[in-house]
Formats: sequence, structure tokens, C-alpha cells
Amino acid sequence: MRRLHLNRNVIRWIIIISSFVIVSLILWNTYVFFQHFKSEERSKMKNWTVAYSEYVTTLTNSGEDLSINEVVDYIVLETNITAPMILVDADKNIINHRNIFGKPRLTEENELAKIFNDSIDAKYVETHKDRLILKFQRENQPLVMEDLEQTLYYGNSPLLNNLKYYPLALLLIILLFAAVVYFFYRSSKTAEQNKLWTGMAKETAHQIGTPLSSLVGWTEILKSENVNPDYIVEMEKDVDRLKTITERFSKIGSVPELKTNDIVSETRNSFSYLQSRTSKLIEFDIEIPEKEIKVKFNEQLYSWTIENLVKNAIDAMKGKGKLTLKLIEKEKQVMIQITDTGKGIPKSQWQTIFEPGYTTKKRGWGLGLSLSKRIIEDYHNGKIKVIQSELNKGTTFQIALKKHI
Repeated sequence: MRRLHLNRNVIRWIIIISSFVIVSLILWNTYVFFQHFKSEERSKMKNWTVAYSEYVTTLTNSGEDLSINEVVDYIVLETNITAPMILVDADKNIINHRNIFGKPRLTEENELAKIFNDSIDAKYVETHKDRLILKFQRENQPLVMEDLEQTLYYGNSPLLNNLKYYPLALLLIILLFAAVVYFFYRSSKTAEQNKLWTGMAKETAHQIGTPLSSLVGWTEILKSENVNPDYIVEMEKDVDRLKTITERFSKIGSVPELKTNDIVSETRNSFSYLQSRTSKLIEFDIEIPEKEIKVKFNEQLYSWTIENLVKNAIDAMKGKGKLTLKLIEKEKQVMIQITDTGKGIPKSQWQTIFEPGYTTKKRGWGLGLSLSKRIIEDYHNGKIKVIQSELNKGTTFQIALKKHI
């Protein structure tokens, strides 16, 4: 079994390392391709400037009347440039521009506009010239035509910009996939643990059942032996308590049956039972209405929650202090508040204490509060939380349940 577990761990690490290597190779190849594409785009822009410079020089030396639009018309027709660019002279005056905000717009007024000028009015480009030039400088080194005293500033083409964000999109997809795999693995492991705990709980309930039946028989025998009736009454209370505990464990893993009952009497009974079996150094105080309040709940699980909170409070007070239970009736809800005078809980831990396994005690598995939260919130659709706590002064837990109307 141990060897199988080790093999699983080895396979798991091989998969993780292999995935990391594959992702790294994909990202590296994408980066190399991006740099190669960027280099090719710069080569195209260099070719454009060389052709432009030579063409202008040739026509100027020949003495022909040269129109800059005719030059640009020829150059653009001979090349396929999609990058945004601005051509300026030595005084930073714009000679022309292209693809500042996308593909050129076709116009009937000026045939050359469909080749060189972009769809945004030249006034806008002139107004934002400095910002655009600075942006293009950050993306690419400008190309200087010293013989013409002109400079070409150009940015990345739309395709290059899209390619730049491709590794980030790929990485995001991989992270999302990893998150899905992680949560699937975690949920599967949690489900497996829940099945184990459910099986253990039901087996515990089954094991308790045999000696419990014997205890019931022995109490009947003791009644016939003229034993002090007060002793037998207390023994019967403990036997009934064991029956309740057995029912609690047997209900783990299954949906409990909720019945409409008086929560006042059930709260009083649970609190009184714990009071009679707790050290006299703990001062118990109960403040509940003297009337019935109907709530739909499961008696065994509800009393288990009260027991967990009371025992947690007693542990926090280290066996000495005051414990107060209040039952507050509202229009649609019933609030049960349990207050102790113990060591208190830092506010940063108010939510953490309900997580399985969390405990501040040297002994214990940290399941009491976690179980209480599940009973109240999952089974009864209520709320349980810490509403007040001060270090070295005490803590107040509150259970909120809906009234049965």
C-alpha cells in the first residue's frame, strides 16, 4: 500500500514537471516568434525608408517637379505596410501619417487617402503628435533618413500587438485549467474523506448500541434491588443521553428530519443537562422567554450544537467563569446567544474557527465548531457566527433560526 502511494506521488510529480516544461516551451517559442515577427516588421520599415529616400533623391536630381503625394503613392503601392507611422521633417512638422487608428478609410475626394492617410482627421494627429511620437519611440527605434532630414516614427502593427498578448492569454487559460483540476482533486479528496468520516460515525453509533442496550437492562435490575431512586434517575438521564449521542452519529451523512417543536424547552433542557454535569466553578445564567416558540429543527442535532458551544465556552474559560445563554425572539427569527468570560478570539480568526481542524487546544481535532456550523447552516438554513469578542474578556456566539409561522 505504501509503495502504491509512493508510485502515485512520483507519477503526480512527473505530470507536474512535464506540464511546467511544456508550458515553458510554448511561452518561449511564442516569445521567439514575436521577436522574429518584430524584426521582420522593422526590416519592412527600413526598406520603405530606403526606397522612399532613393526615389525622392532620383526625382529631385532629374529636375522633375515632384509631388510628395506622388512619391508616397508609388512607395505605398509597392509595399504592404500595416504599422501605424508618422513621417516628420527636421522641425518635427508632420509630412504624412498612416494607420494611426486602424485601416485607412476610402474616400472619393482624395484617391491617395485610401493608400496613405488614415481615417482620423489630420488635425487630431497634429494635436496628439507628441504623445503618438513618444508612444512609437517606446515601441520601436525611429528610422532616420539623414539625406532628407526626415524621421519615421512607427508603432507595432495590430497583428504584432495581438501576438504580444497571446502568451498572457495562454498563461491565463493554463492557470484556469490548473485551478479546475485543483478544485476537482480537492473536492474528490473531500468527498472521499466525508465518506470515511460518515462510515466511522455510523460504525461508532452501531458499536455504542450494544452496551447501551445492556445499560438499559441493568437500570431495570437496579430498580428491583431497592437502590436509591435518585441514583437510578440520574443513570437513566445518562442512558438517554447516550441514546441521543447514538442518534447523532447515525444521522451524519444523511439529511436529518426537521420537525416543528418548541425551541425554548429544548434549549432549556440541553443547557440544564450540561449545567448539572459541569464544575461548580462555572456560573450558569439563562435568559429565555416563558412561552413556546415554534421552530422547525432536529432536536438531537440542535442539542449537539448547544453542547458544542457550551463546552467550547467552558474550555475558553479554563473551567472557571460565567456562562450566559440568551434566547431572543424577533419577528421572523429566534436568536440564541451564548456568552463566556474566557480568553476571547482575535477578530481575524472569527471565520477561521469554523474551519475543520482549527483548534487552539492541545487535545482535540477542531471539529466541534465546524460541525455546529454545518448543522445550523446546511441542515437548518440558519446562521452561526461570532458577534462579539474581546481578548481576556469573553466571546459571544449567536445562532439564528427562522421561526415557524
